[in-house]
Amino acid sequence: MNQRNEWTPAGAGEKPVAMRMNRWQWLLLALLGILLIGCGGPGDPGPVVERYLQAKVTGDKAALGALLCTAMEADLERETLTFSGVSGVEIREMSCSQVGNENAVKCNGAIVALYGQEENVFPLTTYRVVEEDGEWKWCGESN
Repeated sequence: MNQRNEWTPAGAGEKPVAMRMNRWQWLLLALLGILLIGCGGPGDPGPVVERYLQAKVTGDKAALGALLCTAMEADLERETLTFSGVSGVEIREMSCSQVGNENAVKCNGAIVALYGQEENVFPLTTYRVVEEDGEWKWCGESN
């Protein structure tokens, strides 16, 4: 038996709390940690919308196909060809961020394109996103 005298500090000779936990407690703690990590979701959808818009102005069909939601897959060709006959297409001052906890992303900035000698400015707007297979997908303009 471990007796204390007046010169022995309280708790001397006792195992630290971490060492007193049994295997089941450690297992439960580890499982809880794994569950919390797995519940994080796909993160901020803003960068997905930015990649989508960049792929749209460059006509990158493979990137667009990977970023489109299932409901918009039939529109892949149209989305790819949107700026195909236009020169000088660029995105200016783009920044996109999720609107609260909604499935919407608000973007600032504009797509600028030259039609002949005329510069046309298409302001960026709010876009709908959906989570599919654990990833955010672009799914059209938000209403």
